[in-house]
Amino acid sequence: MRSVFVGNTVVRRGLILVTGALLLVGVKAPSAFAQAEHVRWDLVIFAPPTVSAGGTAAAAAQDNSTIAMTGSGTFVAPGGGPGSNASATGGGTWTTCNAAATVCTSGTYVVTGLVRWDLEPGKSLPPVITNDTIDDGAPAAGLVELRIAYSDGSNGILEVSCNLPPGNPQMFEGITATKDVVDYWRHIVGGVTLFHIR
Repeated sequence: MRSVFVGNTVVRRGLILVTGALLLVGVKAPSAFAQAEHVRWDLVIFAPPTVSAGGTAAAAAQDNSTIAMTGSGTFVAPGGGPGSNASATGGGTWTTCNAAATVCTSGTYVVTGLVRWDLEPGKSLPPVITNDTIDDGAPAAGLVELRIAYSDGSNGILEVSCNLPPGNPQMFEGITATKDVVDYWRHIVGGVTLFHIR
């Protein structure tokens, strides 16, 4: 009888410890979800003093062929750090051209998922911008990588980088993209991007 009692005590203690651990996880879970960042991304038109959606950004491949893209969308990222989340939306248009810009193809693309998001803290809109027509949360800088599907059946990654003042010399402003095996790795100066965090 005594050995059974001890066994039951051990089992009960184990159950109490497991239950306590689960309760702690349950208590911490809402705070973890509360830290998730709801982010909007845009390729923007920058016409001081106004910034608005609807801009175009471009990048070049190894042979100087190019891709030009428009787009916007949203995603949810856990805690503003690296991570994946299927809650990603958006899309836009794309145009690829050979190096001489004599042969071009175009279509649309849709976002199919989030690869990673990194917030660059301590940034703000430049003083020259006094009219943010997007107005969908606090303007922010950072880097996002999004999985995308092109309308011609190819797939790739769209990388959107926003480098707000004070500028980080290690960051660029604009986009890079892949389209199947082609890597448009060199951003072309002139494309402007912006994030908003809700």
